Amino acid sequence: MSTLDEIERLKEQIQEKIGHAPTLDVLDKERVDLLGRKGALTALLRGLGNLDPEERAVIGKAANEIRAAAEALLEERKGELSAQALDQKLAAGRLDVTLPGRVTPLGAQHLISRIRDEIIDVFAGIGYSVAEGPEVELEFFNFTALNHSIQHPARSASDTFYLHDLSGDTHAGSEPSEVVLRTHTSPVQVRTMQHEEPPIYILAPGKVYRRDAADPTHLPQFTQMEGLVVDRDITFADLRGTLDYFVKEMFGKDRKTRFRPHFFPFTEPSAEVDVSCGICDGSGCRFCGNAGWIEILGCGMVDPEVFKHSGIDPNVYTGFAFGMGVDRIAALRYDIPDIRILIDGDMRFLRQF
Repeated sequence: MSTLDEIERLKEQIQEKIGHAPTLDVLDKERVDLLGRKGALTALLRGLGNLDPEERAVIGKAANEIRAAAEALLEERKGELSAQALDQKLAAGRLDVTLPGRVTPLGAQHLISRIRDEIIDVFAGIGYSVAEGPEVELEFFNFTALNHSIQHPARSASDTFYLHDLSGDTHAGSEPSEVVLRTHTSPVQVRTMQHEEPPIYILAPGKVYRRDAADPTHLPQFTQMEGLVVDRDITFADLRGTLDYFVKEMFGKDRKTRFRPHFFPFTEPSAEVDVSCGICDGSGCRFCGNAGWIEILGCGMVDPEVFKHSGIDPNVYTGFAFGMGVDRIAALRYDIPDIRILIDGDMRFLRQF
């Protein structure tokens, strides 16, 4: 077979194999087999050196024409196959508007936020309003104005997050005050008493921070709810009746309250309040430590020294204050044994509420 015959046969192969390649992958393989470094056309051109000059020119021209035609055919077939692949992809991904839509799960209020709002609703129903204050607080409002002595353990850096020293910054005639992350929302009570005239009936909800290791009953950051009443002729009986009403509204009419003497720097007398266990109905079980009672909050009559720091005459006005952890109330409301579960973000748990 002459060289011209081989060129003619190669031309037919190129038109057949490239023109009818079914996919882009097959087309690329045919390109390599026919036009690549080790392809049929390249092998044919390597033999040109053995031909006569006149024949070499004829063969070389024919080979170049075949290469040009093959490359043009390659581009044409590549365009056709690319268009086919795109059509198939669009057909596969086409939206069928007759199909039902994907269901997007709706979000809901977190359990802690929901319990906070329920507590506010209970007290709003008997005339309380909500007061707020800064989470980054001055030591004066967090401790001094609340009758904490300089030696009180709560002031130590092992219990409280201190930020930096505001040198020379004084408030209400106090000593220079440092900046802390508030350990309770009681500073809101002090600020309210400094800027409002009695009668005062407020709730102070918000985040508080303490250097506590997280365990089933403690968190280093949690939500607290404190209440304050300042008016004429307020007694401990008013405090007890208010909290007994709250317990029954929050936990059920059959739940009982118990007051135990305690000490807080900013109230005198002071008490801790227990609620009867909802699991054993007060008879004793593992959840309540076989006591039949579970502690829920602290309270007491506002100490006259706190009134003096706030500019209120203790000879005219009396009042009471109470404070509770919203996280703990939520745990007790739903018999949750470990309050860390509330902030873990496990949707399997949270969806139950």
